[in-house]
Amino acid sequence: MNLLPAEPEFEALLDYLKHNRGCDLTGYKRSSLVRRFRQRMQSINIGSYQDYLQYLQSHDSEWRALLDTVLINVTSFFRDRDAWDYLASNIIPKIIASVQPDEPIRVWSAGCAAGQEVYSLLMLFAEALGIEACLQRVQFYATDVDEAAIGQARLATYDSKQVTSIPPQLLEKYFEPTLDGYVFHRQMRRQIVFGHHHLAKNAPMSKIDLLSCRNVLIYFTPETQASIFVRFHFALKNTGFLFLGNSETLVNHRQIFTSISLKHHVYAKGLNLELNDHLLINPKSSKEQVIDTTTSQIQFWQTAYETSHEAQLAVDNRGCLVASNNQANILFGLTLNDWHRPFEELEPGKLLGSQTSLQTFYRNRRRVTLKNIEWNTSKGTSYFDIYIVPVFSQKQHLLGVNLTFINTGSLTTSSRG
Repeated sequence: MNLLPAEPEFEALLDYLKHNRGCDLTGYKRSSLVRRFRQRMQSINIGSYQDYLQYLQSHDSEWRALLDTVLINVTSFFRDRDAWDYLASNIIPKIIASVQPDEPIRVWSAGCAAGQEVYSLLMLFAEALGIEACLQRVQFYATDVDEAAIGQARLATYDSKQVTSIPPQLLEKYFEPTLDGYVFHRQMRRQIVFGHHHLAKNAPMSKIDLLSCRNVLIYFTPETQASIFVRFHFALKNTGFLFLGNSETLVNHRQIFTSISLKHHVYAKGLNLELNDHLLINPKSSKEQVIDTTTSQIQFWQTAYETSHEAQLAVDNRGCLVASNNQANILFGLTLNDWHRPFEELEPGKLLGSQTSLQTFYRNRRRVTLKNIEWNTSKGTSYFDIYIVPVFSQKQHLLGVNLTFINTGSLTTSSRG
């Protein structure tokens, strides 16, 4: 069967999957998608994209069969063994040393496929800390866009061929041989939170010490990869590490990551995120909600991020959070999930709300300075000067406000006692 290039018809397939099945494949490389679509179409003897679109529309289960072909989950335990040895001997000890004994260690396997990667990570941390300490201190997250793969990962059962790359002593220690195959340590796999997650669409995890995403990004376009790397930067703690596959390289034009080992593809955080980085991941729920980002929105965010290294937040004229810098994220525990939420529901909004109303400020449209505002938390009391500055368009329409929080003093719980 000969399938000639047919761009409009192929894009119509992707559009149908995106808007009717909630499966957005538009960020994937077209060459890989075309090859895998053709593979599926040939298996059911369909010769044109138009005919396949009609088949998808009339067969409710076909899109899942297509995804099984498109989202090929090829992985293995300790794939590229030298890289895993480097992780065990150089990176994991640094992570353990960087946190306090009572502080949790958070590990994210992004694109976990059938689970071999996250179980490999779990074994390394258990070897470094001991099983009991690992159970107490380390939380693992394993996500994938493929629901079937997540189901396989939860089962944690592998045949004899799949476990050949596991060192014999680890296989004996962490796996139980059964009639169905080798089953991973039942108590330890409760440390893993499995979930559906689209790297280019969904908000990332936060406060991650080690983020492993191996041989996944190669399927995305360079533009989508750049957006994902910004999300990864947001997810990692300042002391965290990014672990990529041997076939992957960083594509972001700014050095938001620095290489720890080029050979083993391990990176740490580099430059802080800037306005243009945040624009790559600005969530948009529909075309109707997208405003002209070359005029008012860009002008707004540029103003919101200029001048200060203090904690800064941007709130639009509807009272929703639209941007926050790294200092604000750390101070108030904000994540991308908080963007576009009502500001008054968030911690900094509650702090501000005890003193003034943003609606009052919107009516007055003047700069306001709140002095020595007290903020009580479980860690103690902090005092802030809060600067509220209006942000206008070129036509003097109020776009929102920029808030700057300057810490003027702190009193810890122990010192108060």
